[in-house]
Amino acid sequence: MTDKQGRLHVIAGCMSSGKTGELIRLLSRHQVIGDSIVIYKHSVDTRDGTKARSRLGTEREAIVVSDPAEIACTDCKVVAIEEAQFFGDGLVPVVRQLLNDGRLVYITGLNQDFRGEPFGVMPVIMALADEISMLTAICQRCHGVATRTQRLIDGKPASKDSPTVLVGGADYYEARCPDCHEVG
Repeated sequence: MTDKQGRLHVIAGCMSSGKTGELIRLLSRHQVIGDSIVIYKHSVDTRDGTKARSRLGTEREAIVVSDPAEIACTDCKVVAIEEAQFFGDGLVPVVRQLLNDGRLVYITGLNQDFRGEPFGVMPVIMALADEISMLTAICQRCHGVATRTQRLIDGKPASKDSPTVLVGGADYYEARCPDCHEVG
């Protein structure tokens, strides 16, 4: 596409921090100037079908894929990847290729899992980033600055040996500050 190296902007944070809303806001700037845009999301994220949708209701159409190898863009300038924590290590070479091809890449994802541990491929993706937007939410308990994702099962903190991936929204998760975050 170009002789220039692409750029990677990662938008990370806890649940309810506005990652998708920020992505859609940034993509709208590219739309205004006529850049071609494509969004990919992982098939494990069954929320909202083929839409990348923020909690405030803003949305854009997305291509649903089950493997990072399905992320291919030959004619677009801007590539966005939603919920990168669901993709395995195979996402890294795909992102590197997009950057080598001169693409502008936006990636959203949870930087930590419900245990407060680095989540999947996100630490590597963040290390490759040219820019990182680290978003926070409001703690749903004390109203402080939330940087963690609290998983709740039947109203109680999930045990540390629960599966890492459990797709859901407010039915399973709350934004919490480090003081209010609990692991059962």
